[in-house]
Amino acid sequence: MRAAVLHEIGQDKLDVLDDVEAVGFGPGKVKIRIRATGLCHSDISAMNGVLPQPAPFVPGHEGSGDILDVGDGVTGLAVGDRVLVSWLPACGSCPSCKRGQTQLCLASLMNAGTPNFKRPGGDVFGFAGTGTFTEEVVVDAGCAVPIPEDVPYEIAALVGCGVTTGLGAAINTAQVAAGSSVAVIGCGGVGISAIQGAKVQGAAQIVAVDPVASRREAALAFGATEALSPSELDDAKARITSGEGFDYVFEVVGKSATARTAYDATRRGGTLCVVGAGAMDDFFQLNMFELFFDEKRILPSMYGGGDVLRSYERAIALWRAGRIDLERLITHRVPLAAVNDALDQMRTGEALRTCITL
Repeated sequence: MRAAVLHEIGQDKLDVLDDVEAVGFGPGKVKIRIRATGLCHSDISAMNGVLPQPAPFVPGHEGSGDILDVGDGVTGLAVGDRVLVSWLPACGSCPSCKRGQTQLCLASLMNAGTPNFKRPGGDVFGFAGTGTFTEEVVVDAGCAVPIPEDVPYEIAALVGCGVTTGLGAAINTAQVAAGSSVAVIGCGGVGISAIQGAKVQGAAQIVAVDPVASRREAALAFGATEALSPSELDDAKARITSGEGFDYVFEVVGKSATARTAYDATRRGGTLCVVGAGAMDDFFQLNMFELFFDEKRILPSMYGGGDVLRSYERAIALWRAGRIDLERLITHRVPLAAVNDALDQMRTGEALRTCITL
């Protein structure tokens, strides 16, 4: 079967091969025929080594498709079911799951060190224990979440990661209050989803901040009340908040420099929500006086900061009701053979989300 493979960390191109085989099928597992998969910035971060991932590997963790086969002991799933891929399913028994913080469950991430694929040259891993830039993948049954028949594969794929992450940051983690002021730094697919989440929550001002003009224009169409380049943020803070700072600021880039900018744009007593996934050697620094004196809440948001199954259901319900727009998040579509075009579209900021169809 075909799959896109990164041979070594640090390479910037994927190799689309037809000699890859999905492996590991057995009890507790399912095999999925991937129909659509989104390109998330985390895939690029894994390729360049910002996020830890053994290589060679198949990127992709934001996918949807149909169940091809079901292993022994699997219940609630059958051949032919339409599913989205959850890269962080809850085990239900670890301390995080028992506390109700299922988004912090580490059980599935332990599978990242087990190969999902093989080729004549040896084992191939799947990103985050999945790997959806492929025609077929074998995953734990918990990674396959049934979706209603009326949800297109492309929409379901986005719900599997980017939409859930951005919406959840605003709704679950920050719990944006109605009438509040919000700034979102970084307006790709996740940032736009955070904007939509803030709009659903009733924020009065939503300022989108991004260096790419096309993304700023798109942010306005998704609910931002203003869209600015990074150099304009200080002026907006002075004009909109009388210099006090925004009630909520979302950092959706994953860099300490933008986190610092976001902290400075947050009012005293306000909330900085860190959504971007950054590098282990990139340190965010505060002095102890400002940490105490400003009393700003710093809230990281992992995968939307809540139960992912409930978050999927909520995203689909909001989409059905017309409260959020998911179709227009997909600005580009390419076949698997053109996956490197998708990488270029994301790196340049041309795309909000590119959907790879299989």
